Amino acid sequence: MVVQEPAPSHRVATSDDLEISTYLEIAKEKEGQGSERGEEAARVSEGVVIVDFGSQYSHLIARRVRELEVYSEVASPDSTWDEVKSINPKGVILSGGPASVYDEGAPMVPGWVYEAGIPALGICYGMQALAHQLGGKVTPGLKREYGHAVLHQGIGASPLFEGMDGSMPVWMSHGDRIQSLPPGFEALAYTDNSPIAAMRGGEMYGIQFHPEVAHTPQGRSILENFLYRVCGCRGGWTPDSFVRSAIQRIRGQVGNGRVICALSGGVDSAVTATLLHKAVGSQLTCIFVNNGLLRREEAERVQRTFQRNMNMDLLYVDASQRFLGRLKGVTDPEEKRKVIGEEFIRVFEDAAEELSEAEYLAQGTLYPDVIESAGSGNMSAAKIKTHHNVGGLPKEMNLKLVEPLRFLFKDEIRGVGEVLGLPEEIVQRQPFPGPGLAIRVLGEVTEEKLEVLRACDWIVIDEIKAANLYRELWQTFAVLTDARSVGVMGDFRTYGNVVAIRAVSSDDAMTADWARLPYEALARISRRIVNEVPQVNRVVYDITSKPPGTIEWE
Repeated sequence: MVVQEPAPSHRVATSDDLEISTYLEIAKEKEGQGSERGEEAARVSEGVVIVDFGSQYSHLIARRVRELEVYSEVASPDSTWDEVKSINPKGVILSGGPASVYDEGAPMVPGWVYEAGIPALGICYGMQALAHQLGGKVTPGLKREYGHAVLHQGIGASPLFEGMDGSMPVWMSHGDRIQSLPPGFEALAYTDNSPIAAMRGGEMYGIQFHPEVAHTPQGRSILENFLYRVCGCRGGWTPDSFVRSAIQRIRGQVGNGRVICALSGGVDSAVTATLLHKAVGSQLTCIFVNNGLLRREEAERVQRTFQRNMNMDLLYVDASQRFLGRLKGVTDPEEKRKVIGEEFIRVFEDAAEELSEAEYLAQGTLYPDVIESAGSGNMSAAKIKTHHNVGGLPKEMNLKLVEPLRFLFKDEIRGVGEVLGLPEEIVQRQPFPGPGLAIRVLGEVTEEKLEVLRACDWIVIDEIKAANLYRELWQTFAVLTDARSVGVMGDFRTYGNVVAIRAVSSDDAMTADWARLPYEALARISRRIVNEVPQVNRVVYDITSKPPGTIEWE
């Protein structure tokens, strides 16, 4: 096959780029400051690389592959083979994207995809990029094709569509189409608007539709065929296998060193602490910092759960005034996160001085945190917001990071927690942001505002649990807005705070939909807040999905 050179303006990777094939490199943002994993810490028996061309579905592809028990990681189009080889790739999936391959500077398929001799599956833009680089022709379509379409297979069998009907519904989202195939390729399927909707050349495949979305009913089977019939994957990447390998990696990284673990009480840090405890035992000391930004009674509950019930060495640090002092006058959300992230590290470093030879800091960073804070490594991907334990870390750190969950989605972490035997109330606990209530108080954070928000939050969770909705929702919480409104209470005019209620459903926090809560539950929440929290006289409900909004307001 002849591979066309990318457009001259295509960006060439440089040593200064934050470009990665695996997000593990993000842990080394500052030389010597990130996770000391090396390639060995990320090694798995087999994996599939997802090359991200900027699609909103790229990380959904990664999830779908993992659901089929094959490990996957997302890579930049600028990645190199040295950056991806540590996961022993058995195949490559090229994502969709917003660009057109004939545009100046359009991202192209990395050269190692062609040189490695492993199967590839191009999806939408990924298919077009394959065709363009291998000598085919991509042009604007006569009609754009968005939404449902019917795919008709051509004559002849293909392992990609094995076991499927000749026609099937698929989900399209493209404006360009392949006008002519590259040399050596054959067309496998078509739709009314795409005469070449699937193609094959040896072990390289392209499909114009999106198999990763639920709107393509047989999409899972197509991905499964690619993984097992084309790539020859063996599978078996499960929570059990992750626990075994994670314990080995932790031992390899830490050795005889002392570790302190940032414990918040949520499922992420709880699973992290339990993994560390199983891996290094008495070398671990958990530190729970009361930053003054916690929910009502949370400090007491965390201490009771981990110190008394799980027999972990737990050091409690009350740093609430220290954090509130640093946050004084800070109103910008990004600045809040950075201040909190840096102060966390400083508190841990101070606590570590009391512990003998502490060298490592373990924390429960997970995949969506990394993705949102740094993008996929693709220069076209925008950073959404900094997470306090990723982009919020200070430039200079005395402790080395241990982040065993850095490449897991939330539902995978829950599965690991179940394997580790953690109690249900921890495993199924709704996510709580690392910066705590600071990003649910809009504007400057003060003790008075925090107390108002704690009271509202308590009522929200209490009523959601009473309605048996807690397990059905991804997150439910209150936000203290910086707006005030006029009201009437007891024939008197009031001018009080406006509180927003947020409830969303999601699988992994990458996307989320606002929850259609029963009117009765919303009415009880509103009535209780305005009656029990005197500073509040108005309650509103947020019906924004993600995207375009984020789950948290800040």
